[in-house]
Amino acid sequence: MKKKRDTNTNPYTLLVVESPAKAKTIEKYLGKGYKVEASKGHLIDLPKSRLAVDIEGSFEPDYIVVRGKAPILKALQEKANASSKVLLASDNDREGEAIAYHIRDALLKKNPDLEIGRIVFNEITPQAIREAVEHPRSIDIHKVEAQKARRVLDRLVGYHLSPLLWKKVKNGLSAGRVQSVALRLICEREREVESFVPEEYWTIAARAVVGRSSLDLELVSYKGEKPQIKTEEEAGKIIALLREHPCRVKSLKETSRQVRPKPPFTTSQLQQVAANRLGFSSQKTMQIAQRLYEGVDLGGTRIGLITYMRTDSTRVAESALSMVRNYIQTHHPEALPDAPVRYARGKGAQDAHEAIRPTVVDYTPDHVKQHLSRDEWRLYSIIWERFVASQMKPMVTKTVTVECEVGEGVLRASATQVVEPGFLSVLSVLKPKDTSKKLPPLEEGQELTIEEWIPSQHFTTGPSRYTDATIVKALEELGIGRPSTYAPTIQVLFNRYYVVRKERQIVPTELGKVVNDILVQSFPDILDVDFTARMEAQLDEIEEGKVEWVSMIREFFGPFREKVDHVMEHLESIKGTLEEETGETCEKCGRPMVKKLGRFGYFLACSGFPECRNARPLPLADCPMPGCDGKIVERRGRRGRRRVFYGCTRYPECSFTSPYPPSGTSCPMCGWPLMEKTSKEGSVKLCVNPSCSYLHEREGEVPVVIDGSDTSELEISTVGSEE
Repeated sequence: MKKKRDTNTNPYTLLVVESPAKAKTIEKYLGKGYKVEASKGHLIDLPKSRLAVDIEGSFEPDYIVVRGKAPILKALQEKANASSKVLLASDNDREGEAIAYHIRDALLKKNPDLEIGRIVFNEITPQAIREAVEHPRSIDIHKVEAQKARRVLDRLVGYHLSPLLWKKVKNGLSAGRVQSVALRLICEREREVESFVPEEYWTIAARAVVGRSSLDLELVSYKGEKPQIKTEEEAGKIIALLREHPCRVKSLKETSRQVRPKPPFTTSQLQQVAANRLGFSSQKTMQIAQRLYEGVDLGGTRIGLITYMRTDSTRVAESALSMVRNYIQTHHPEALPDAPVRYARGKGAQDAHEAIRPTVVDYTPDHVKQHLSRDEWRLYSIIWERFVASQMKPMVTKTVTVECEVGEGVLRASATQVVEPGFLSVLSVLKPKDTSKKLPPLEEGQELTIEEWIPSQHFTTGPSRYTDATIVKALEELGIGRPSTYAPTIQVLFNRYYVVRKERQIVPTELGKVVNDILVQSFPDILDVDFTARMEAQLDEIEEGKVEWVSMIREFFGPFREKVDHVMEHLESIKGTLEEETGETCEKCGRPMVKKLGRFGYFLACSGFPECRNARPLPLADCPMPGCDGKIVERRGRRGRRRVFYGCTRYPECSFTSPYPPSGTSCPMCGWPLMEKTSKEGSVKLCVNPSCSYLHEREGEVPVVIDGSDTSELEISTVGSEE
């Protein structure tokens, strides 16, 4: 007979959280009578080495103690046995609920008499923690089952698709349910980018003299229509005709506009703004937000600076609304609205947590700056500014627009000024572009002197590649994934080298393209965006208790396994095509060079590997220099930061180099390769022929060095080689 514990000899309550940083913060709040320990994430999960799901029966997962976590679990069991009560305080989401569930079961196996409760909180502040401790609840089994269903679903997909890729494509590859759909979106966008050929067009501007000031105007109408100017010659003819007529002010219009503040951050919005404003990846944003949430030492006071950072809700607690309105009343009374601003719930939002906001509004960015790293301060600043601004009056602007008549043309200019700053008063990091432009004094009928006519060449821009911000936005809008999965979904594509980042743009590698093509061709339903969104919706319904998880998995798995078996039997292997003969000879051993697909893309390697480890970059295009039969390849400088550029394989006989890679298309005017320049703003294709005027961004810019280049530091790169 098992002896019951005497709880009078167990004076403390054991509280279990996920992270040590969180444990450190909470323990200071609770003081004596409590011990706070960290599980450091999942203690019990599926093994990595086998499927561990009963696919022939109930689909029940075969969980084990995570490798390396047994000492943590044993220590928790010992401390729980010596406690009077256990409170499980893992995160308030599906993963956190599953962690709490597994720890509870492991503790009860050792001691069935333990009193175990579950607590949750949205912020790590003394008041929130004490409130949570006083109101424990039971485990939410529906949330646990939703996590179990997602885990089993992802395991079934990954463990069936990955072996198929090993057999048909290349060893070591892997696939996943959500990330493969994200990869499909990225690859489809890349095809649009690659197939787009820019078209030339021109605009006409004029600089007028108004007293001692100048006024820049743009031609917005010609002969009653929007100008469609294709060539420099057309622009010149229009300017010649306009010069013959006086320029008179036709109209002056003044319009006012209210600009409402944006709601406080959800997870996806925080990731998007941090990417656009701060240049953070989604993973970096979430890592920093985690630290701000778990607790920061503010000179002797340790506190969580923000609320829970995984949320799809813009809801704000009444206590927080009162707190921020008191702050606004004190510091910006003119911008305090009569009543709190409430934002509508987004479509499909679970609304389980508040919006991301500062826990204490009085902890302004300036107040905490000395205690935070630069990146922590920048992220906290945008969270603080967005929240406070969301509860302030709109900004009111005044825009003055002038239209001038010149013959059959209409010129226009406008300027916007802030009349009432409203929420603009608290913005610093998030402050919009300058809104203080003024027009010189003008009157209707006034004649202006045109000082200069300015024709400008432009080219149409194609679709932009995804960035961290736009891929998160796309996943959210399409219903793929949830706040907790956006960052890891994107990161796993980078970890597998299916995508790379170029100037903030996400670009699929050749390996990523090959994997995507195979999966989309073989499993169009599984990788369908709508199908994946429906699966996410079903997981939500399991969490709400509306759908039974086993039936959902069974309905999916039967047809899926049949499809995998069919593809495994009938899909032709492309392994051979990934190691093509090239007709080139290894300069080191004389054996044939073959084209291989590595983690970083295609490259040339000696067929004598591993005896001969010679490898070279794959030629990207023919060298455009007259009389040269060389190829353009990727190169790197020998010293410094080893900058990447593109040059001819016949160096030093041919000194062609370009800082930009070939785009795969040719110039329609001269036939030379169009190179692709990538920047933070996007990508543009440029002709490298110095004698050709097509697709040069501005006069005199030619992205090519032909003579006089400093080639003393150059060497052929082996980017892409696995050997």
